[in-house]
Amino acid sequence: MTLFRHVVVISAVILAVPAFAADKDITPYGTAKVDMHKYDKPINRVYDVNYTDPQHLNGLANFITNVNKVVPGKSVVVLHGPEVRVFAKENYEKYQGLVDKMAGLAKSGVDFRMCNNAMHGAGFDSKDIVGFVTIVPAGFAELIDLESKGYQPIVAMVTPVKDSRYLDHPELKPAAK
Repeated sequence: MTLFRHVVVISAVILAVPAFAADKDITPYGTAKVDMHKYDKPINRVYDVNYTDPQHLNGLANFITNVNKVVPGKSVVVLHGPEVRVFAKENYEKYQGLVDKMAGLAKSGVDFRMCNNAMHGAGFDSKDIVGFVTIVPAGFAELIDLESKGYQPIVAMVTPVKDSRYLDHPELKPAAK
């Protein structure tokens, strides 16, 4: 064979390998099953929130919105960390987007409760906090009380998964439009 034919054959094999690999299982475990069942029984839930980075509230909002779409029941958010500053009236301008997003959740029925100890520890008083938040005696006590009433605890550590596939395979990421 001529050099040209060798290059053509090798190129054809190289180009066919990704298509072949995509059609063939590359692990011995097969392919995931899909079970998009409904959650018919109401499940009340309490979100345990303690964030040092206020921007994590964006992830929390998305998480709550997605859960509320598919799981009937009540949602309570217990705030007991540095994120309490986001809900201070004096910081509204700085965190307006976050506060408005949380207010939208509150309007949809999500109950926001703030630990009195965390609020005071952060240097605030109840008069400093926006009106859709209820101040409760203690965050952990509130979590325990709600759990004793059947609320399912969710430690809301939200880590974005968007595009994580491409961390291992950047060559698979579609080109930006």
